[in-house]
Amino acid sequence: MRTYYRGPDAVVTSTVFAGRATARPYAIRDLRNVRIARTEQSQPSATHVTAALLMIAVAAWPLAKASPLYALALVALGMPALAAGVVMWRLRPQTWELRATYRGSETVLFSSTDERVFNQVSRALRRAIEDVHPPATWTDLAVA
Repeated sequence: MRTYYRGPDAVVTSTVFAGRATARPYAIRDLRNVRIARTEQSQPSATHVTAALLMIAVAAWPLAKASPLYALALVALGMPALAAGVVMWRLRPQTWELRATYRGSETVLFSSTDERVFNQVSRALRRAIEDVHPPATWTDLAVA
């Protein structure tokens, strides 16, 4: 049995694929339609931004009655905090997934936010699948 990748995240051998999140190992020969998918990040919507602006206004309202200068200071501090929150939301790491059809059912084999580890695991799985399912003819080899 040849080992293509062994790490804390997954193990890929010539016969099985076992990811850290999977409850059971998957037989390489039974995997079909293996593909890479990237989960889409949801962007902060106008509702989120409006709610944040409303919270700043609600917090500044009592201060405006006591001293308008305090209210302006709160708004001046709240706007950069809101902008920083939106930037941090957008800079969240992407989640990459390996998806496949395993014995007739759709499944997620592996997912990771570390692109380097994900690429190592996906390349190892690709090599294992190529060794289990070699091209049938010379033309199939030329296309691959």
